[in-house]
Amino acid sequence: MVDGKARLISDHYCDGLGDCLPACPTGAIEIIEREAAPFDEEAVQERVREAQAEAPMGCPATSGLSSAQGSQLGQWPVQLALVNPEAEFLRGAHLLVAADCAAYAHASFHQEFMQDSVTVIGCPKLDDRHDVYAGKLASILRNQEVASITVVRMEVPCCSGLVNLVKKAMLASEVIVPYREVVLGIEGEIKQG
Repeated sequence: MVDGKARLISDHYCDGLGDCLPACPTGAIEIIEREAAPFDEEAVQERVREAQAEAPMGCPATSGLSSAQGSQLGQWPVQLALVNPEAEFLRGAHLLVAADCAAYAHASFHQEFMQDSVTVIGCPKLDDRHDVYAGKLASILRNQEVASITVVRMEVPCCSGLVNLVKKAMLASEVIVPYREVVLGIEGEIKQG
């Protein structure tokens, strides 16, 4: 408490989850909801273009967007919760729906799965957004003429939720597209698909 107000001592102590709210004995911490500024996809794309132009030649973090050795990420954002279902980059896309840990487990994930795809990621265990995800995917399928869907997930049981979300979205949208499922082992090897 500083001058009667709760102050964050260090950002390192804040996980952003709000678990401190019910634990605050004086009630000095509260969440104040307000309208967020609308997401400006064009501004994000412009910033990506600027970063690519500013990057030193061969820098895989930014200039590798089209490089076979670097990142194959061709759009932003990638977190399914943040993707606008009306985003132009989704039109006619080969959609890669990936467990967010899959890219860390499989060393050549970018080259094998992301190349020529639009990538969205999520975690059915940690993200408590199952209905939101399924609804968003259904909206994408209904409105964006998606060419195909590939789901890449880990072999752990919780990742099967990702498959269920995609199938639920196809049924809800009544749009069935070519579908592929890839299962990765916990050491990154392809177990199925």
